[in-house]
Amino acid sequence: MMTGRQQQFSGEEAPPAHLALDLDRLADWLGPLLPGMGRDLAATKFKGGQSNPTYRLSGPGGSYVLRRKPPGTLVASAHQIDREFGILTALSHTDAPAPRPYFYCEDTSIIGSEFYIVEHVAGRVFWEADMSDVPATDRAIVYEDMNRVIATLHDLDPQAIGLGTLARTGDYAARNLARWSKLYAQSALVPIPDMDWLIAHLPNHMPATEQTCLIHGDYGLYNLIIHPDQPRIMAVLDWEMATLGDPLIDLAHHLRAWWDLPDSGLAATSLAGLDLPTLGIPSMEDYVAAYCARRGIAVPNMRWYLAFAQFRYAAMVQGILKRAADGTASSRVMVHSQDRVIRIAAMARASLEALIA
Repeated sequence: MMTGRQQQFSGEEAPPAHLALDLDRLADWLGPLLPGMGRDLAATKFKGGQSNPTYRLSGPGGSYVLRRKPPGTLVASAHQIDREFGILTALSHTDAPAPRPYFYCEDTSIIGSEFYIVEHVAGRVFWEADMSDVPATDRAIVYEDMNRVIATLHDLDPQAIGLGTLARTGDYAARNLARWSKLYAQSALVPIPDMDWLIAHLPNHMPATEQTCLIHGDYGLYNLIIHPDQPRIMAVLDWEMATLGDPLIDLAHHLRAWWDLPDSGLAATSLAGLDLPTLGIPSMEDYVAAYCARRGIAVPNMRWYLAFAQFRYAAMVQGILKRAADGTASSRVMVHSQDRVIRIAAMARASLEALIA
């Protein structure tokens, strides 16, 4: 029985009117590229919270996935699906599990915005970190595979796979911290002293060194397709936030299921307070140790990285609340609250104070 986030975000639905596709026009464009698809196309929209609407296209020739920019006027730096398609193209020549890219279309006259076509990877997406209704043995294998895949991604050589110019390199932590501090200041609705304290103190305790690699930006169970019947990862989804940066920052964000608030509701999924050994899920410390062993690196002190990941997440949520207050939020469901930002900020401060005490 599906509950919570699983019920809200899993599966497919009919596209709302403003996101409906002109299937006849699309069939004309696809005809020469995907012989056998014919004109009997059908499209359903995946329910999960993508900022770029994503559809399953079905036809006589099989199923594919179409991902598009949202229609209408957009922020210039957002929704860069051409960039995402380029990342998928580069990854298709590696061992990283990602959907195989097929075609990119910049002609906005086809469906009203740019889009790309990739393979449809059949499988399961788990929106709850406890993977309810899954045997503990399978759950343990999925978590092990999830650890293996993020270590594999971080070990890729961006230059060797053609992504060396994907983004600016060097001082990623400092630049990202400055960016999110500014974004938070622009979106604050109420005073939150802990956020102000973090903005003042996080720069003073930044790690002295950092590695640069390809990072996903939002790697988590909810962005993985698991085999329909087996406990293994088939594909990593949603590469919109991928860039070149510090892998330990990416890891700390990925660890959110372990550190997020236990009563997060639809806003997030949390492992806090659960009997992890019984579930077959490793502790956060064991998970980090396994990641480091796979990469052949020493286990670092993660407190600064966790404090920054928590601060950045609080700033992200604050931005969502600001857009909702301004009437410009894109989501049809508001799952966050101001109290959530306040509590995550307190968590981030505690993480940093544990480092500097």
